[in-house]
Amino acid sequence: MSASSSPARGRFITLEGGEGVGKSTQMRWLARRLEARGIEVVTTREPGGSPKAEFIREVILSGRAKALGPMAEALLFSAARIDHLDTLIRPALARGAWVICDRFFDSTTAYQGATGEPEPAILRALERVVVGDTRPDLTLILDLPPEVGLARADARREQLGEATDRFEGEALAFHRDLRDRFLAIAKAEPKRCVVINAAAQIEMVEESIWQAVDERLLTAAQSNMPTDQARASS
Repeated sequence: MSASSSPARGRFITLEGGEGVGKSTQMRWLARRLEARGIEVVTTREPGGSPKAEFIREVILSGRAKALGPMAEALLFSAARIDHLDTLIRPALARGAWVICDRFFDSTTAYQGATGEPEPAILRALERVVVGDTRPDLTLILDLPPEVGLARADARREQLGEATDRFEGEALAFHRDLRDRFLAIAKAEPKRCVVINAAAQIEMVEESIWQAVDERLLTAAQSNMPTDQARASS
C-alpha cells in the first residue's frame, strides 16, 4: 500500500475519573454509537489491555506492589503502558480504528499525585518517555462526589463478589484529593479534556459524552474534509 493510500490515523479517546463514576458502562455505550457510524472501535483499559499489562494490573491492584513504594508502583504502571501501547493501541490507531481506553496517563498523574509520591516532575518525565506522541485526542473526565462513587463501587463489588482493590481502600480524603486533581487536569488542558457530570441520570451522561465526541471529533473531522467527502460521510 502506498503512503497516499494508507488509512488515516484513528482517534484516541480516554475516560477518566475516580472510583465508581461509570467509565466502563459509558465506554461500551460510546463504542456502540460509534460502530453504528461504521467506525471500527477498540475498547481497552489501564492498567491492562494486553496480556503482559494485565499481569501487571493484577500485581498493582492486589496491593502486592504497595510495599515496594510509590516509585516502584509508578514504574510498574509505565511498564504496563509500554506493552499496552506497543501491542494494542498504536497498531489499532495506525490501521484507522478508534481506540477508547478506560484510564490512561491522567490516572497515573492523579492517583500517584494523590499519594504524594513520586514527585510530579518524575511522573511528567515518565509520561514523556512512555507515551510520546500517542496522546489522547479527547479525554472525558467523569466527575462525581467521591462519597457517591465509592458507594457505587462498594455495591458493584458486593454484587460481583470482588475484594476491595489497592486504591478503592484508600481513605476518603485521598479520593477527595483525587477528584480535585482530575478537575485540575481538565482546567489545565481544556482543548483535550471535557468534564462530564457523572451524577446525572445515566442516559444524560451518555448524551453528554456523545455530544462532546460529536463536537470535538466527528464534526471537526467532517469540517476538515473536502466537501464531497464530508457530504458522503454524513
